[in-house]
Amino acid sequence: MNRIVLATQNAHKAVEFRGIFADLGIEICTLEAFPGIGEIQEDAPTLEGNALIKARAVFRHTGIPALADDTGLEVRYLNDEPGVYSSRYAGPGATYADNVRKLLKAMRGVPPRRRGARFRCVLAFVPSASAYRLAEGVVRGVILEEPRGSGGFGYDPVFLPHGEARTFAEMDLEAKNSLSHRARAGAAMKEILRQY
Repeated sequence: MNRIVLATQNAHKAVEFRGIFADLGIEICTLEAFPGIGEIQEDAPTLEGNALIKARAVFRHTGIPALADDTGLEVRYLNDEPGVYSSRYAGPGATYADNVRKLLKAMRGVPPRRRGARFRCVLAFVPSASAYRLAEGVVRGVILEEPRGSGGFGYDPVFLPHGEARTFAEMDLEAKNSLSHRARAGAAMKEILRQY
């Protein structure tokens, strides 16, 4: 196997995953190379389900092994919301900034000890029509009261990982990739990919 289709059009995710899998010597292309795939409906109630929907759809369309992720921010105070709705928390077409604003509004006045959260990333790899493998990565932290940093994307400016002084948005890509939920899921998935 020398090529994988990463089931995303998100340039930020593509950069992160290319960095994580750089030492495998596998070409990673994105959905930009396959415009005919169109929008994939993510309607499963779990991260695992959505990742599998995307990877299977891309494999069916391309015939090339496919890798998809679904990532969610789970905030304990909000009963693990936004979870599977993280990218559309503020509604259809929401921007990263819209989602962060909604989250901060929901968390206004919540004391530090109750601001615990975790990022979960589930990766689904579909190498053939009848097979799939899953890997998961989790990083725990807290939701800050105000955004910090200009790097990263999504909720990175308001998520402070446990044991760190910087948010994901304040870290460079190498630092973030050393401990992020995607990095942890990616490390587990690398072991799977080495078997193919």
